[in-house]
Amino acid sequence: MSLHARLRSRATENKPIRVGLIGAGKFGSMYLAQVPRTPGVHLAAVADLSPEAARRNLARVGWSVERSGATSIAEALETGATHVGDDWRALVAHPAINVVVECTGSPVHAVEHCLAAFAHAKHVVNVTVEADAFCGPLLARRAAEAGVVYSLAFGDQPALICDLVDWARTCGFPVTAAGRGHKWLPHFAQSTPETVWGYYGLSPEQARRGGLNPKMFNSFLDGSKPAIESTAVANATGLAVPSDGLSYPPGSIDEIPSLMRPRAEGGVLEKKGMVEVVSSLRRDGTPIAYDIRMGVWVTVEAETDYIRNCFEEYNTQTDASGRYFTLYKRWHLIGLEVGFSVASVALRGEATGVATCWNADVIATAKRDLRPNDVLDGEGGYTVWGKLVPAEASARIGALPLGLAHDVKVIRPVALGQSLTWNDVAIDTTTPAYRLRREMEALFGPGV
Repeated sequence: MSLHARLRSRATENKPIRVGLIGAGKFGSMYLAQVPRTPGVHLAAVADLSPEAARRNLARVGWSVERSGATSIAEALETGATHVGDDWRALVAHPAINVVVECTGSPVHAVEHCLAAFAHAKHVVNVTVEADAFCGPLLARRAAEAGVVYSLAFGDQPALICDLVDWARTCGFPVTAAGRGHKWLPHFAQSTPETVWGYYGLSPEQARRGGLNPKMFNSFLDGSKPAIESTAVANATGLAVPSDGLSYPPGSIDEIPSLMRPRAEGGVLEKKGMVEVVSSLRRDGTPIAYDIRMGVWVTVEAETDYIRNCFEEYNTQTDASGRYFTLYKRWHLIGLEVGFSVASVALRGEATGVATCWNADVIATAKRDLRPNDVLDGEGGYTVWGKLVPAEASARIGALPLGLAHDVKVIRPVALGQSLTWNDVAIDTTTPAYRLRREMEALFGPGV
């Protein structure tokens, strides 16, 4: 039975999936816009640091005051309305909640939220992929030990890439490469919240008018978010990562099959079976027509003449040899698609992407020369950007994961372009996020 049919059945039986949402910002608001249109789902509670801001977002996406006016989760369950408050602990502890959607964007807090949800036997759809990037394998193990499902969020690019990889492998195709698109030039790695709008092609006034967050947008532009998402994909699929970080080869969609071949065959890959990101800009800054900037893709290989002939017979776009074919989705709808993950984990017990190994890491790398007493401000800020590296390389140097490079003091000089290590910073070692990361290194590190 399809997920939609099962949701309709739950609606008919008055046994909805009961969801709790932590964080009602942009991503959460997009999910909120879809909930009233989804049968068999009851968003029972929203927890946000600012309940008033959450209510404003609910109104913005079309919710009535009555629908979001429940004074408690108990009242929400009785009336079918939604309770909006600031107590996330009460949300994850309530026995009626089936699925928690973690949507704060704060990796340190997301880890705490996920662990608490597991402790209360809740499935988790984790939108905060920054947390998955530095401790996803152990979060997945903790969920399994609790008998619940931990999942990446459909609609975000990592889950969509995992879906394409699963499609390819299930059909019997070897995956040569998989990834997403991005608007990229090498100097973007040093971009800050002050320079981001010029690179995006917006004025500061346009950004203010749209209520756009410069730090968040800069985390996409400077390469941190592509590295974070590629890390999540590599750890979920077992694909390898480039030894010296993403190379961002420029290319149109039609060029991806030619790019995503081993170097010995004219492509850009160190070897088959890797993650990579394709740029929508030529190195001179020229925009590429028919780009994959907002989409995802997987490139597969035809291992026999018969399969190559089939590619040709059905007019697929391949490289010149006819061996490599790329399937893609040019767009993704972000929070508007999260309901697919909610239904999958609740009705099928299946994640839409989940870490299975520690294959990759995204490490904090200096945007400028850093001095003792400088304070790191995490992805998208002024001090560091995220570089994708093999997990083995990260473990060898004791690298500082980007997800923990927030409000952390530097204690010794770090040069521009140098990756930071644990020894370069004074970090709070008492947080669940720090402890989980160090435990993951011990459990999943090289030689384990």
